[in-house]
Amino acid sequence: MQSHEVLREVLKQTSAKQIAADMSLSLSLIYKWAEPPADDSGSGANNPLDRIGQLIRSTKDPRIAQWVCEQAGGFYIRNPQSLQHSGQLIPLTNDIVQDFADMLATIAQAAGDNTITKTEAKIIRRRWEDLKSVTERFVHAAESGNFGEIPTEKPKE
Repeated sequence: MQSHEVLREVLKQTSAKQIAADMSLSLSLIYKWAEPPADDSGSGANNPLDRIGQLIRSTKDPRIAQWVCEQAGGFYIRNPQSLQHSGQLIPLTNDIVQDFADMLATIAQAAGDNTITKTEAKIIRRRWEDLKSVTERFVHAAESGNFGEIPTEKPKE
């Protein structure tokens, strides 16, 4: 979905007047954001979603996407690289279990003195983000059918 299409859908649920007032912008600008860009024969304006996309592409820094996700009460997980079935499915599942155990060990160590410092919280967060990414990679591969039967080679004659 294009950014202007997202904004058009948002404006069906949210008052453009309220957005304009909250952001101290003109109502016409808010409506222009929901139109196709001028170079696509529309009269739309470069909207904030486009600008965020440009910023992410320019910096190649996922912290921007993470920040945006946090503003919406969520979190960012990068799309995983394709994980192919190599015949070793059990070790992949064991890796996820081990990562989960490592995260729990990190939490237990941090909570050992009945407090968790800001530094410890950051370490826990990093372990959690790593675990989510590893698990998402596995789930994505499973959904893509990458863990089906391994094709067998025909014997050479």
